[in-house]
Amino acid sequence: MGQNYTFEVGERMDNFRFYVPTDVRFGKDRLEEELTDVLDAYGKTVLLAYGGGSIKKNGLYDQITKLLEANGNTVVELSGIEPNPRTETVDRGVALCREHQVDVILAVGGGSTIDCAKVVAAGFYFDQSAWDLVLARRTFAGPALPLVTVLTLAATGSEMNSGAVISNLATNQKLGVGAASMIPKASFLDPQNTFTVPQYQTAAGSADILSHLFENYFKVTEGTDVQDGIAEGLMKTVIKNCPIALKTPDDYDARANLMWASSLALNGLTGGGKGGAWSCHPMEHELSAFYDITHGVGLAILTPRWMEYILSDTTVGKFQQFAHNVWGITETDPFTAAKKGIQATYDFFKACGIPMTLPEVGIDEEKLEIMAEQAVKHSTIEKAAYVPLTAADVTNIYQECLTESSFI
Repeated sequence: MGQNYTFEVGERMDNFRFYVPTDVRFGKDRLEEELTDVLDAYGKTVLLAYGGGSIKKNGLYDQITKLLEANGNTVVELSGIEPNPRTETVDRGVALCREHQVDVILAVGGGSTIDCAKVVAAGFYFDQSAWDLVLARRTFAGPALPLVTVLTLAATGSEMNSGAVISNLATNQKLGVGAASMIPKASFLDPQNTFTVPQYQTAAGSADILSHLFENYFKVTEGTDVQDGIAEGLMKTVIKNCPIALKTPDDYDARANLMWASSLALNGLTGGGKGGAWSCHPMEHELSAFYDITHGVGLAILTPRWMEYILSDTTVGKFQQFAHNVWGITETDPFTAAKKGIQATYDFFKACGIPMTLPEVGIDEEKLEIMAEQAVKHSTIEKAAYVPLTAADVTNIYQECLTESSFI
């Protein structure tokens, strides 16, 4: 790392399993020669899952449907998957799979489409509703239909992991579920498919990637030089390439690096061996559950305020390391360096065009306390986070997000 930092003594690296069997097909123009061969390994009846129609505008839908038609596949479509996928949409997908005896699911889109497809895949074999499956998330270990993905947005990493997040607007809940059976069998990652992603979504996706890295980086577990070194390199990759992609949307190298960073940020490389709960994600899930905002934007708003809120004698060493190794801050005073690192994080998100206060995304003080209570209820943030947070703590962090902030 080049410099020693002082940390409070924590737990040493945990035992862990790294199981990522996804067959990644990265690079230009691989669908024409490879997609149908990959699908044929699982069967001929395909559920084509996608979102609001962007794949029809950029030509990807026509390309894929023509390939499947020429290959003799029976195609059933699950369209209209929401940015925060709804449990009702998952149920609709499960019903289609059962009605048509689908062999394999092909999810074409970003993380929301893939997340929805994962739970559809598992729901096919689950004898209750999709939401019951989500509620069983800590114990679910059942089978799932095979899933192949074509990624169109660098953000969630869902193309190379077992997790999914589903929303129930009737109960204002947004919860995660995951099982080894939900890991995609194969994922096609062509950076060209992200050229038409709007600036707002490019920035939000980059914030999501960074948040995954932050959540695994700031843990009590010590002795994780490998995980932290990988995380720092990926953070710098996103920080370098997001502005390039915003300025030049068809810059292949920038899009390629963001896409691969997305996958590596949440496939276990940076989190394996590091125990404990995430902090900002449970807080953001409540913002999305109640107000249906863009996930990455909510994370960007919360993260610098959370960083400042938990900065202390116990955590300052890790934040100093973050400031030095990620942002290149040379300040030697630990607290000054830490605060400059937090400020740099905030300034980066703002420079990318992300709104950095809750009122800018339609959230006021009305439901802060109930969202804070739900964040604690639906997670282990109060017991196992890097710095444990009570509902009162979460409310305080939300309140800090109501106005612009300065950290130095």
